[in-house]
Amino acid sequence: MTRSRAGSRPTMRDVAAAAGVGLKTVSRVVNGESGVTPATAARVRAAIAELGFRRNDSARLLRTGRTASIALLLEDLGDPFSSALSRAVEEVARARECLLFAGSSAEDAQRERELALAFCARRVDGLLIVPAGDDHRYLLPEAAAGTPVVFLDRPGAGIDADAVLSDNAVGARVGVRHLIRHGHRRIGFVGDLPHIHTSAERLRGYREAMAEAGLPVDQRWIATGSTDRATVARAVAELTGGPGAVTALFTGNNRITLAALHHLPTGAGRPALVGFDDLELADLLAPGLTVVAQDPAGVGASAARLLFDRIDGDHGPARRIEVPTRLIARGSGETPPPAG
Repeated sequence: MTRSRAGSRPTMRDVAAAAGVGLKTVSRVVNGESGVTPATAARVRAAIAELGFRRNDSARLLRTGRTASIALLLEDLGDPFSSALSRAVEEVARARECLLFAGSSAEDAQRERELALAFCARRVDGLLIVPAGDDHRYLLPEAAAGTPVVFLDRPGAGIDADAVLSDNAVGARVGVRHLIRHGHRRIGFVGDLPHIHTSAERLRGYREAMAEAGLPVDQRWIATGSTDRATVARAVAELTGGPGAVTALFTGNNRITLAALHHLPTGAGRPALVGFDDLELADLLAPGLTVVAQDPAGVGASAARLLFDRIDGDHGPARRIEVPTRLIARGSGETPPPAG
């Protein structure tokens, strides 16, 4: 079989020569078009395999204006929420025969901008972004040029774009109501930085649940800030110590919950705990961890489908989709407050 010259990539002309067919026939087989007999198509595919031919997607871009690729920009690829979300996006992209590029912003607005624009420079067909920054006007030229953008987990700012979010306020409200139903009246909230959309929405849900029950909220019961273990440890110690200590905690995300679990008082006076986000092995703790579980796969799949709708020509108004959460009771949120 004829091979391309050493050091060069095989071309469709090489495949055509090796298979003894015309260039158009090879093009039809490569692009999945009709008009080629099964025997001829098999001969072309055999030549493709023998030569190691790969389609030039730069040529596809020139021909169709599309690269059959999308980009996903996350906060942290290693986070369990991000991993499940990414996998769901990848499955939708795979079904569309589309390549997925992914990167992490590490909660850095400048890094988010650099990565997003780098993906756009590579002419991806659309962007999915879990935003780190609070100003996304830098994407306006890209959107005007026809690159659709869908935000996940948090809405974008300064741009009219689609967003697929968890129902954060409702989920937090349900979690705090659960603690109230089990007799708690002094409930603490430990959350992320207050300017982050998810943190603000979960704090809103906490306040709403307390107000619905006619319970006052002492500002000393609310701690928001960095989610590093030392900061959370100080917050937990302040909330659960002293004569006015809370009897229950609602923690605003999985990192905070993990840190809190390391520093909660032990024994009979251990506060009840409900966390936002599920954790691996949460059911193996003693007691099991009660959580408000998100649906990261649902968020990712919904956002990916919406992005492909936009790529396919849907130019309707920007949409905001809120994916429901669910309470999973395992024991830690069902502990009653101390008598008296």
